Amino acid sequence: PPIAPMAARRATDEMRDRVVLGEFGVRNVHTTDFPGNYPGYEDAWDQRRFEEAFRVDVIREEEDTLEFDMVGIDAAIANAFRRILLAEVPTMAVEKVFVYNNTSIVQDEILAHRLGLIPIRADPRLFEYRNQGDQEGTEIDTLQFQLKIKCKRNPQAAKESSDPDELYFNHKVYSKHMTWVPLGNQTDLFPDADFRPVHDDILIALLRPGQEIDVLMHCVKGIGKDHAKFSPVATASYRLLPDITLLQPIEDEAAETLQKCFSPGVIEIQNINGKKVARVANARLDTFSREVFRHEGLKNLVRLARVRNHYIFSVESTGILPPDVLVSEAIKILMGKCQRFLNELDSVSME
Repeated sequence: PPIAPMAARRATDEMRDRVVLGEFGVRNVHTTDFPGNYPGYEDAWDQRRFEEAFRVDVIREEEDTLEFDMVGIDAAIANAFRRILLAEVPTMAVEKVFVYNNTSIVQDEILAHRLGLIPIRADPRLFEYRNQGDQEGTEIDTLQFQLKIKCKRNPQAAKESSDPDELYFNHKVYSKHMTWVPLGNQTDLFPDADFRPVHDDILIALLRPGQEIDVLMHCVKGIGKDHAKFSPVATASYRLLPDITLLQPIEDEAAETLQKCFSPGVIEIQNINGKKVARVANARLDTFSREVFRHEGLKNLVRLARVRNHYIFSVESTGILPPDVLVSEAIKILMGKCQRFLNELDSVSME
């Protein structure tokens, strides 16, 4: 009967397109889209076919977060974008701290480390990398900031007060106290520049009367591979698009139990001829807790899977550059890597 080849074809399609989540373990995890893996499938890579199938959909774009779908791509490429975003898109961060005076209880090296982690709102594309061994920075590769603050008593404070905010002036050192000191001709190079920390309210240290901090900082350009302070993202991650299939109608009490097994909004209950019938409303919202497998009556009625080539990226910027710029920079970096590789291939003479 012709039913067998159809069923086999369906099973193969599932194996190629879906990662299936079982009660114990996950099936079809490995990539199998190379030629000759399945009889009857033309799996040789074809640029035209890739271009037709590939798409990017922006789902949500806010000030510092971006969620977008990349469809029709291989895991290796998706992962390359993720890793480039984390470790290879450059930013400016405090690299050298010159401590002229620090009588606070925060030790010099801890203070330097804290200053390094403050994200600086400065477009890294305007600067060059500093050469190895350069002690002095120049206007093309360094931003200089000063932090000079001293804590004093407030003579007007009430005698019985115990609130440090009333008793002292400048007892909290914030990132807003960092001021940009132009180097060389930077005032002419960046006439409308506003170089400052991304957030004004990052607490750096606490002082008491008589204690002071006087430091000069040099910001340089670097990448996250070198030190995490240069990473432009708070997080960049992706997940595969969830795909939930109900294998037969699920009604009444079973439908309500099913709805409780998934994240809110995934399963909705419709009223059809007086019966409550469950349907999948929005599988994308699910987090795959696999709660449904704990119910004996339901676990064989639902297939949980993920679409193998549909990646949901979420990129959360630290605020130095907008997330959409970060993604396009990551794409440029990957293109540069490919170009370098091709140049290497051209320059190596084939023996």
